[in-house]
Amino acid sequence: MAEPGSTPDVYNSGGLHTVREDEEGMATPDVKDAGMKIEMAREVYKAYGDFEEAPTKLEIFTWYLYSMCSYFIQAVLIPIVFPLFISEIRSHGNIPNESFKNSRGLTCYLREMDLYHGLTNSTIHVNGSAFSPFEWTSISWGVGLIIAFPILGFIAKHLDHGQNQQLIAITATAIGAVFCLPSGVFKTKWIFPLYIAVIVAAYTVCTAFHTRHLGLMIRGFTGHPLRESQFHHRRGVASWLSLHATSAGCLGAAIIATFTYHMLYPSEKFIGLWIVSIFSGLKWLVGIFHVFLANRPAAITSLSFISSGTPHVLSVFKYPQAIGSLFGVFLASFSTMCIFAGAVLHAIGELCLTPQHLLYLWLLYFLVPLLTLPLLQPLQRFLKADAVKMQLLGLLLSVTTAGFGFYYQLKNWSRGHIMFFAALQSTAAGLLHAFGRILVLDCSPCGKEGAFSVWYSWMRESGTCLGFAVATAIPGMIGKSLGTAFVVGVVAILVLIFGNISSFGGAKAAGHLSEESVRGSPVHGLDSTEMKKPIQLETP
Repeated sequence: MAEPGSTPDVYNSGGLHTVREDEEGMATPDVKDAGMKIEMAREVYKAYGDFEEAPTKLEIFTWYLYSMCSYFIQAVLIPIVFPLFISEIRSHGNIPNESFKNSRGLTCYLREMDLYHGLTNSTIHVNGSAFSPFEWTSISWGVGLIIAFPILGFIAKHLDHGQNQQLIAITATAIGAVFCLPSGVFKTKWIFPLYIAVIVAAYTVCTAFHTRHLGLMIRGFTGHPLRESQFHHRRGVASWLSLHATSAGCLGAAIIATFTYHMLYPSEKFIGLWIVSIFSGLKWLVGIFHVFLANRPAAITSLSFISSGTPHVLSVFKYPQAIGSLFGVFLASFSTMCIFAGAVLHAIGELCLTPQHLLYLWLLYFLVPLLTLPLLQPLQRFLKADAVKMQLLGLLLSVTTAGFGFYYQLKNWSRGHIMFFAALQSTAAGLLHAFGRILVLDCSPCGKEGAFSVWYSWMRESGTCLGFAVATAIPGMIGKSLGTAFVVGVVAILVLIFGNISSFGGAKAAGHLSEESVRGSPVHGLDSTEMKKPIQLETP
């Protein structure tokens, strides 16, 4: 297994190798002609959407970097930082750090309880309706997804059949990052829906670009199409890339969570949280370096063709396994966020977890995947498990966490139990995130990765938003939030098992697999043996 910080060497024999023709055996007069034919073939293959250059080490590293600089948006910034931000708009005086016994007989402190009640009490009044900061955030999150929906539909064809993929990603990243900067300028609740909605819409577009790029890198490593007996090559490369990118994203989320904790306890919390938001925007901008190195344009000639028929973004509905995989992504995202938000609120409001132990909980949740996810790849190879089976493993872990929490909802959970199940659930969330996008890309035909990625991005973000809304709308009722997450997790398992969904079947339906060993060249006069053959993975 490759080390987390390493990148595959596409020209060595240690794992990834390329079969190249023997240049010394070529006749000297034919060298230039053969070289010109190879270049012509490469351009034509690119136009047909079948050929991708293998990514360089720098390209892979910056792809990981972007994950580290953006994953925290939906993991920390939206569900944690902005609700805290909004809660600080209310007026409250100095609260003594006195303790008291709650209904469970546990010692609680007034300052922590004031923070909890500020997040959960309905202090925002709009036209006779009252909303809590959590509910205000959920509404803003939903508005952002509504704004993102037509944007994603418009850019889908440009991601797959245009030359402006970099411009799309740079624009979305810049807009989202810029809207993080002035969040503390106006201390009013009315401005935050604008900030949150724009950031969510921008992040959703960036996720679509990032996911599409994964599909192109996988194709660059494995070639297209593969023989059915070589599918394990694609499975190995895809899991290697996605698992380590998810680990990098969790590291970035841990950094922002730690910074948020330290900014919660100065005398002026609002200014401290503004600093967190500024730092988040600057960190997001750092990830833009990946976009400059991710120049994989598609053939622009297809734009006029796809505009005359079925909208490109709707092509996903021609592939039933892709629809099932997207539904699984939605359910998994709902379940994981519902467990995370509900459990954290229960730990603070009912179990009176101290701020220090809350920091430990956040760090454990975001740092454990750095160890567990890379270590699970050898298990995947041993079991020859595809993305569906690995998602089922993640769902089983998630359902186990929700089930135990629901069963013992009336008990006082010990800190050891909280930390153990936090580690278990963080591994589950990492598996579901890493292999959810792999399954969607396995079901995505060549040249349609962008269309499938925009659906993946929107469905994942929608599930996360809805799970957050459900968990935070019923604070103090951990049984309902965990029970809902349990039921949704079971439904996701049933969808993956009985929905006739598999990575192999999806890849075959999408045209990634073929009985032929090497496809002929579209360039007249160039034999298939003259071209560089696909990169293959020796050890699945």
